[in-house]
Amino acid sequence: MPKQKTCTSAKKRFKIKKSGLIKRNQANRRHILTKKSSKRKMRLRHGAYISKADYKNIKALITA
Repeated sequence: MPKQKTCTSAKKRFKIKKSGLIKRNQANRRHILTKKSSKRKMRLRHGAYISKADYKNIKALITA
């Protein structure tokens, strides 16, 4: 049976930190930014961590 390949799209979207948490980017900051407040856009700059429910699946995609 051949090795499972790493999912390239997931590799670009997620980063595994030393603590084991997986970091992701925030959504809703690509377009239609004029109607969004500066405060909201500022909060969206910072990344977030994935939920526990998604951890197993995403880790399998990245570390395959």
